[in-house]
Amino acid sequence: MASFGNLSLALALAFSLYAIFALFYGARVGRRDLVKSGEHAVYAVFAFVTLTVVALEYFLLRSDFSLEYVASYSNKDLPIFYKFAALWGGQSGSLLFWSWILSFYGALAAFLNRRRAGKLIPYMLGIVSITAVFFLILNKFVANPFDELIVNTGGGLFQPFTPVDGRGLNPLLQHPAMVIHPPMLYTGYVGFVIPFAFCMAALLTRELGSDWIKLARRWTLFAWFILGTGILLGGRWAYVELGWGGYWAWDPVENASLMPWLTGTAFLHSVIAQERKNMLKVWNVSLIIATYMLSIFGTFLTRSGIVSSVHAFARSSIGIYFAIFLGAMGLFSIVLVLSRLKFLKSDNELDSYASREASFLFNNLILLGACFAVFWGTMFPIISEAVQGHKVTVGPPFFNTIMVPIGLFLLFLTGIGPMLAWRKTSWASLRRLLLWPMVAGAFAGAVALGVGVRSIYPVVSFILAAFVITAISLEFIRAAAVRARNAGEHLLVAIARLTATNKRRYGGYIVHFGFVVALIGITGKAFTTEGWGEAKEGDRFTVGKYEFVCKHIGESKGANYDDANAVLAVYRNKRQITTLDPQKRFYHASDQTTSEVRMYHTPLEDLYVVFAGFSDDSERAVFQVWVNPLVSYLWLGGWIMGLGTLFTVLPGRRERRTARRTRDLDRMLEKVEV
Repeated sequence: MASFGNLSLALALAFSLYAIFALFYGARVGRRDLVKSGEHAVYAVFAFVTLTVVALEYFLLRSDFSLEYVASYSNKDLPIFYKFAALWGGQSGSLLFWSWILSFYGALAAFLNRRRAGKLIPYMLGIVSITAVFFLILNKFVANPFDELIVNTGGGLFQPFTPVDGRGLNPLLQHPAMVIHPPMLYTGYVGFVIPFAFCMAALLTRELGSDWIKLARRWTLFAWFILGTGILLGGRWAYVELGWGGYWAWDPVENASLMPWLTGTAFLHSVIAQERKNMLKVWNVSLIIATYMLSIFGTFLTRSGIVSSVHAFARSSIGIYFAIFLGAMGLFSIVLVLSRLKFLKSDNELDSYASREASFLFNNLILLGACFAVFWGTMFPIISEAVQGHKVTVGPPFFNTIMVPIGLFLLFLTGIGPMLAWRKTSWASLRRLLLWPMVAGAFAGAVALGVGVRSIYPVVSFILAAFVITAISLEFIRAAAVRARNAGEHLLVAIARLTATNKRRYGGYIVHFGFVVALIGITGKAFTTEGWGEAKEGDRFTVGKYEFVCKHIGESKGANYDDANAVLAVYRNKRQITTLDPQKRFYHASDQTTSEVRMYHTPLEDLYVVFAGFSDDSERAVFQVWVNPLVSYLWLGGWIMGLGTLFTVLPGRRERRTARRTRDLDRMLEKVEV
């Protein structure tokens, strides 16, 4: 079976190389038959990479420890759910998974565009195939998951070796969120390859109008949505599994996923200006190139070992290959953009700073500033070590100092942007539109001060949240009121139908609303309370307004892990509200310990309890407790953003009719060519 996996991997690489030749050469000389052959090769790559994944999963599910990868990331007693997920638990397996997602994207792009005429599609698939070749080379020759375990028997002789059991999957990864979180991140990372490939195809063919934007936009939106969902799931995993009371620590690998999400957000906003006003062409090309490069950079950062992170793989030599690939693709992209500058001139210029296109530009500048700040803070320890000889660590205070004001300014732009007209907005109109949002913001600020909030940033955050929510709500109501009056519809019916007929605009407003709700949840971090307690059975301790009574302390043994456990009755205002049973687990195979957090949720706060261990005399259990206000709004905001994005991505009735007409026209052209 290992030979079968290696053969499938080699065939996938061979077909990728052939696809590059057939697609580029066929498009250049006008050989449609060769282009079709290249498209079929893209399908073949997906088929062979799929067979390779199936082969590795076969070894993982059978616990065949003759393979080094299986022995390193699985063990006999590992639940089958996590044996399956071990595919992306290690270096070589996760790279294979990356290749599989990329091959799926390539095959899907080829299938969806199989009847589309024009020059873009062959070049787009060729660029996708170049990226696929790079990752398949890594899988085949640098990080092969089918390498067998061997031992030195002396005298320079080596022979296969199969251990009795494996080392097991990292206990921190044995959580349902981590089964979903990495695939989401990879799917998001890889998804940006398709819009990048469309961009490169447009540059290569000099077809730099809005066609490539229209083809790439939905792919970009999907990748952005999936990557954002992966980031949110990662935050949720950190919150419930790591036992430190938080969900975001500005960890280098966390930052690596955030950077392409920020530039992707900027691109999704600025393409609107190109579609409506034929502006920002160079800007959009540069943004999608940056997003692709940052996606590859994030993969490099995770696998090179140059940063310390709970999410990163061990240090390896694979980083040099990523560095070479990044350098080559970056140089190719820059040269290509510079050679096409005369085709990237905008037809219009910025008429006024009080305009919607100006708000998109400011939005982009702020997002890029945020991305640069994250990049600098992430790479500064590496740069300082290279320059000074010792590593200077940059912690959360640096990021918070910079990113909090940036986040608040983005929040302000989220509210004011929809109020601005294209080209120019009169001050009289702007004052009229700003009245009620400003009243709502002032009221929210007064309430925050009235309940005792004294820190400037939380007060400003609540003011801006009320401002933006009111502005978005009024945009819906004003437009729906006009429709209701003209069509004789009820206001709620008018809102629903208006939203359905302009999914892109109003779906975007839903995403913005979710962003505001999420920022309210993040603002709650400023009011977190932390405390400790030690207790034997029957003892009491208090943290904030909560009182805890220790009902039980015990131990249990299992096949995969042993645990120390406790039962705490939780009281508030002398009334029992819940019972929590935090645990401390010790995993046999990996010889590692983890904390199993227990929480009590309310709409206003989370009570977060960790079994930290035992006191020095080993007679009392030690508990760490956090009270985290408003954190549930972070997850709620993420759900709203996701629903808004899905609503925007799904084609409306008009788009489906247009797509059918386009397909019919393409079929007619194919018959004419034949």
